[in-house]
Amino acid sequence: MKRIAIAIAASCLLVSPAIAGSHGHDSHAKADSHASHGPVADKVIAKQRAALAKSTKGEGFGPQSPRDIDAKAGNNARAFNAAPAYTEMNLCNIHFHKNAEHKGGEFTTYAGNGDGHGYLSGYKYNGTLSAAEMKPAHGKVCDSAHGALSSGDTIEVHYVHSTAQVKPGATLGSCLSKAIGNPQLRVETQVYVLVNDKNALDFGDLTKHGKTKGGLYQASNIPSNTGTPVQYEGSTTGPGYNEKGSPFQVSWSVRPQVAKVNIDSVGKWCKGNAFDEDHAHGVRNLVQNPDLLSAIK
Repeated sequence: MKRIAIAIAASCLLVSPAIAGSHGHDSHAKADSHASHGPVADKVIAKQRAALAKSTKGEGFGPQSPRDIDAKAGNNARAFNAAPAYTEMNLCNIHFHKNAEHKGGEFTTYAGNGDGHGYLSGYKYNGTLSAAEMKPAHGKVCDSAHGALSSGDTIEVHYVHSTAQVKPGATLGSCLSKAIGNPQLRVETQVYVLVNDKNALDFGDLTKHGKTKGGLYQASNIPSNTGTPVQYEGSTTGPGYNEKGSPFQVSWSVRPQVAKVNIDSVGKWCKGNAFDEDHAHGVRNLVQNPDLLSAIK
């Protein structure tokens, strides 16, 4: 029994950093060598897609993310029990990506191939903004080696939940515990567009969280008026999985409509929050291979 306990503890230590890094939690010190050379050619993305197909074929990987939420087809039938409703789970992490990782609803405008490593790619808000909303913010917002956020930018926020007895913290490693190394995970997803408007939603309010009377950690202001969420089974995301499959199963809930958020409030949040988040993360290539997608019911 002692050997089994040691093995389980060791596996948790190995899984934790792996899942923590799956959303591209990179260092400010690591400026991408491709960042200043403009978007990569289509053949670079095609090569990454081919590498993903090759590395996952016949290996038993479950359905992957992100995906086009308007396309319901998928051939991956790997057994997968959906996670409970997020209201029955613990909030364990909140982070965001510049541009939407998912495609669909009000965010189908392709941002381009980006640098080939997850930055400057993804999908943008389809709508138009006023000149006042597009007015530049004062100072750099959530600045990093890959640049700062600007008015008009789109972000996809991931409210990550776990069935483990955990509390909110930095990286997806906060979703695991010594007692449960393989909890069920659910991500409530909301896409926002940044506007220079004090009357727009406040990001501090949108990420406000605490412990309920029932003993669960919850984000109290996840939008409920941005359309019926598209529910599907997938995986963790992030550009680290552009050429390999993610082994982590995740139940996704993606809202199809975009909400406007005050850019200054996002900048304030990046200067200090419970999740140690200070910049936007890169995106994983949209998964298009039907053998790596679940069917949306």
